[in-house]
Amino acid sequence: MTFDSPGSLFWFGLAVPIVVFYILKIRLRRQPVSTILFWNQVLNEQNPRSIWQRLKHLVSLLLQLAMLSLLVLALADPYFFWEVRSARRIVLVVDNSASMNATDVKPSRLSEARRHARLLVSGMRHRDEVALVAAGTQPQVIVGFTGRQRTLTDAINSLPATDGPTRVAESISLAQRLLGERPDGKQAEVIVLTDGCFEGAEKQVSEQAQTNDTSEKVPLPVASANGDAPAVQAPTDIGGPGKLTLQIIGERSGNVGITQFQVRRSLVDPLGYEILAEVSNASDDPVECRFEIDLLIPGTGTTEPIDVVPLKLEPGAKWTQVFDKASANGGHLVANIKHDDALAADNTAWAVLPRREIQSVILVTTGNLFLQKVFEANPLVKLTVVDQPPARVPLESVVVYHRGLPATLPAGNVFIIDPANSSDLFTVGEQLESAIVTKQDKDSPLMAHVSLDNVVMPEARKITPTEPEQVQILATAITGDPLFFAINRPEGKVLVLTVNLDKGDLPLRTAFPISVGNALHWFAGNKSDLRESLAAGSIATVTASDFLTPPKGQELTLVSPTGQRKPLTLSADKATVGPLDQCGIWQVSDVVPTSLTATTQVAQEAPPPPLLEIACNLASSAESDLRPTEDLLLKRSSPSPVLAGLGSRPVWFWLLLIALALTTIEWCLYQRCVIS
Repeated sequence: MTFDSPGSLFWFGLAVPIVVFYILKIRLRRQPVSTILFWNQVLNEQNPRSIWQRLKHLVSLLLQLAMLSLLVLALADPYFFWEVRSARRIVLVVDNSASMNATDVKPSRLSEARRHARLLVSGMRHRDEVALVAAGTQPQVIVGFTGRQRTLTDAINSLPATDGPTRVAESISLAQRLLGERPDGKQAEVIVLTDGCFEGAEKQVSEQAQTNDTSEKVPLPVASANGDAPAVQAPTDIGGPGKLTLQIIGERSGNVGITQFQVRRSLVDPLGYEILAEVSNASDDPVECRFEIDLLIPGTGTTEPIDVVPLKLEPGAKWTQVFDKASANGGHLVANIKHDDALAADNTAWAVLPRREIQSVILVTTGNLFLQKVFEANPLVKLTVVDQPPARVPLESVVVYHRGLPATLPAGNVFIIDPANSSDLFTVGEQLESAIVTKQDKDSPLMAHVSLDNVVMPEARKITPTEPEQVQILATAITGDPLFFAINRPEGKVLVLTVNLDKGDLPLRTAFPISVGNALHWFAGNKSDLRESLAAGSIATVTASDFLTPPKGQELTLVSPTGQRKPLTLSADKATVGPLDQCGIWQVSDVVPTSLTATTQVAQEAPPPPLLEIACNLASSAESDLRPTEDLLLKRSSPSPVLAGLGSRPVWFWLLLIALALTTIEWCLYQRCVIS
């Protein structure tokens, strides 16, 4: 036996004053009395027991010295060498990914994993240390190495459920790094509580089997099959820092899930949108179910049914379909699978459908039927035809100048077609001899689905921009002169197309209405085409241009689908959002919670419209597949009972317990509760 704190043995010096106080005689005080007759009688009765009286004081002295010895030894923290040799340092990795929310084990796989973890913590021996790592969306150390069972139990109970992907392999690497940082001779172990539904699980089990014969076995408390008594499973060494044990939670369960759900506005039809849906059958049996899509319009409580498709899927089959729909309304598209299975997270998927806003267009022309009809054919355009230019451009409107235009262009969005005179932004020269489009910027959103190759632009004029550095050339002639270009000025966007619509065939081509639609969309800010639905666990970077309305400040708030809030900071017009570890609609707003009370108060009031909405879905075939391999299930060890009792208590605990017993005995003797 040795001591952790041998310096505490100096407290044995307190035995000296204890002995001195027992040796010193108490000086008797003289007191005159009327007679000593009765006192002599009392002394004569006590004489036969005077030896016991002296013995009683000696026993009291010995008890006091024994109590002091026990307390000093407890302070010195003695321990046996076998305790050091058997001490363990364990990293407990708990998988809290989406598949752990499956209910094939009641109430869920994650709840069962928490119970296994609590059993392990309750079976800790003295000098054992345990750390807790979450293997969900991002590997994270929840609790560092500690021997305090209460701390570990509270952390296990508060381990959150997420809809993110499994990160077991990365978490094992993190656990082994934690063990490698403290090589002090303790038996290092990594214990993983998972359902085995991750890539590489079979390989890790195979590595365990190869090294099983050479590894030192240390019992691991796990739950028994009936849930009444704990059990043990033998860990194995994988060659890294510490032994590795995979405790598989759950059984092979069939599941049907939505593995892809996206929506985008059509680039051709102003009211159209397209939905891409994919459903996978991750089971060993054929499945019949129903796939439904609804459109929820926020703020109105209105639900519009979009489509219903009955499905019949073979084992392991996937169904994919693109839906073409039309609606000016925006909102949340919600897809549902009507099928009972163990995992609910992939039975519902969300997508954000941007709303199409009516755009005001003021056409300044002396008359052109092609130009007027191309705007009237757009259902999202409110057209006003005038022959005189307005004094100013109304807010969020587009002014289209056909031929004649003012010398100084007003602030706002301006579209110029076939300019006849110069302005403050460019100079109009002579007509071009060969106005044939030979080059175009196909990467620009203004040229999406537009092909002007070898298109003749009759009576096109040579235009020289005043500030060329602000010009984006979209189409050029064979001479290199711009035929179609954009100007990004601070006062508003400007688009210039030099062509005589009455002389050429451009108005008869499909490229003309498409390019006009692209132009209106560009003026609107390019915010209504596609808002991609992200996979759970993603981290996204958003910019100020992604917001529906400009933010009021740099401090923003990210609101989860369950209402949890956390602050965001918009730095350099960018903000990092995530990880998005819950399925549903996430929101970015201007409301910043300064405290818990303020957050609750804001949540109860009518919130302002969000700046941005992000749809998040499980969208993972690996997480939807709840079937661990047969190899994993067959290699699970059979449970056997194990008990964790008082034998795991340290030596100082027993020393204090004995000291307490001696204190009770000495008090009884002193108070004459035993000897009359």
